[in-house]
Amino acid sequence: MRDLILFPRKTRFWWRPSMTTSFLNGERAVVVFFICRILYSLTFSLLSHGLALSLLALASFSLDISFDSSNSPSLFRTRPGASSGILLGAVTLPSLLLSKLVQLSREFSLAQLHLEEIQYLTLQYWATSASACSVVLFLAFARRRRAPSSPSHWGVRFSLCSIFFQALVSVAALATTSQIGLHPALKLMWALCHGLASVKLIQHFLRTFPSCASIGETFLVTSGIVLYFGDMLLLTIKKLHGLLMSSELVTAEYEISRSEISIIIQGLVLGLLLYPIALKYILQIWEWFISTASAEARRYCEIGRSLMFVASLGIVLILIVPSWMQFVHEFRMHPFFWVLSFVFSEPSKRLTLCIYWVCIICVSVLRFYNISKNSKIERILLRKYYHLMAVSMFLPALIFQPKFLDLAFGAALAIFLTLEIIRVWRIWPLGHPINQFMNAFTDHRDSDLLIVSHFSLLLGCALPIWMSTGYNDRPLAPFAGILSLGIGDTMASMVGHKYGVLRWSKTGKKTVEGTAAGITSVLAACSLLLPLLASTGYILTQHWFSLLLAVTVSGLLEAYTTQLDNAFIPLFFYSLLCL
Repeated sequence: MRDLILFPRKTRFWWRPSMTTSFLNGERAVVVFFICRILYSLTFSLLSHGLALSLLALASFSLDISFDSSNSPSLFRTRPGASSGILLGAVTLPSLLLSKLVQLSREFSLAQLHLEEIQYLTLQYWATSASACSVVLFLAFARRRRAPSSPSHWGVRFSLCSIFFQALVSVAALATTSQIGLHPALKLMWALCHGLASVKLIQHFLRTFPSCASIGETFLVTSGIVLYFGDMLLLTIKKLHGLLMSSELVTAEYEISRSEISIIIQGLVLGLLLYPIALKYILQIWEWFISTASAEARRYCEIGRSLMFVASLGIVLILIVPSWMQFVHEFRMHPFFWVLSFVFSEPSKRLTLCIYWVCIICVSVLRFYNISKNSKIERILLRKYYHLMAVSMFLPALIFQPKFLDLAFGAALAIFLTLEIIRVWRIWPLGHPINQFMNAFTDHRDSDLLIVSHFSLLLGCALPIWMSTGYNDRPLAPFAGILSLGIGDTMASMVGHKYGVLRWSKTGKKTVEGTAAGITSVLAACSLLLPLLASTGYILTQHWFSLLLAVTVSGLLEAYTTQLDNAFIPLFFYSLLCL
């Protein structure tokens, strides 16, 4: 039976299962079902991976309850209105990599994949699990030290026990299996380094960007960045092993193919993420120099500051980052010229697509910005128009020009990172106008210190496409972000805002009608998309029952979660589509 509880103030209803408690709220129930679905799909060779994921889920589950049920002061200044999200943040990336291993195992059984690709993904899985366990361990000890007499202390003890057994499983798996020719001690050290880096990075994020994100959101970003940096480091070590260390670290078995596009994206993104560290000291030196100069010279401080920014950014993007790209991959020319040659190799298609994108962006941005200033339309609906714009931009390109879309996503992310650096550091003359424009579309999940909504929408659409590079037996998997965010989330918000009556929770705004509309719209889009993909040569292997399950679970996560749904829903949907 289900209860209908009337809200007299807004004449709306709150619809909830009568057995719902704080122990198993909606978000945790969806995550538990998601993990069970992945465990059900595992092959015998992946049982140890599933056991490690189960123990990690138990540890983060109990710690999530301990954080959310505590009445003591918060350990960190997190985003107001959001739950801790520890369970969701801890299991998302390990679950995604385990889903990819399930998919690659099917390919390997068909002799369509090399063994070293599975070995490398396995190493990434254990490194990500080590990152998640280390952060959970850090949070558990921090919670215990802050509130030693808390009644919810049982959750911390249970979490520590689960992490202990998870560590034993991970060590046994790393010591008894072979990944890319690494010695067992080196594999353990590699996983430990990921864990330590994740702990240091999450501490830095929570301290540097207070009230900007929940623990779960920071958890996801931290694990992703450490994994991405680790991949870059291993790729660099492969090239340097003859000079810096024994060839035992990385043998010839590690020959994972990398395209020029993936190398360019990785170099750009990591270069721009590291650049603010150098910019901080550059601007400090500049300000010290100006403070010792004459009053006449100080009048030109902003202009000089901008020139220093442009010069240093140019050195990074034109000299340092391309040098790394050419070191790890054999480009026949400067990567910038390689990009130009790639674009002009099919000018009728790719240049036309660029013109199409520019027209859509200019018209949409100008139109929506004027509406945001002069209209009473709620900001959440204005933001959903950008989701629809993403569908109109990315869907045709993904069907007909997927490789070019990969590169375009990387360029867009690099532009977003550059604009955010300009906005945060208030670089003249664009810093203030960019900040003013971005604030017109922010909501409660953004802050003046860090605006993340546009990043999450772009990455939510891009990550499933990037992760589907190579052989893919699930044709809908690359579309996970576009379908879940561009169509499902948009329809759920619009229908729920206009027609929603039955609420999923007492405190939330998500409605049953909105969720039903989101799930139905994604299924309708899939029914139209699958025949179109079949006409372009895809072999359809997606079963409708598993598709219905994936769409429903993702829709329920959007309904229940208080985390940044643009970041988590595409990864959940993609993981389920890979099974």
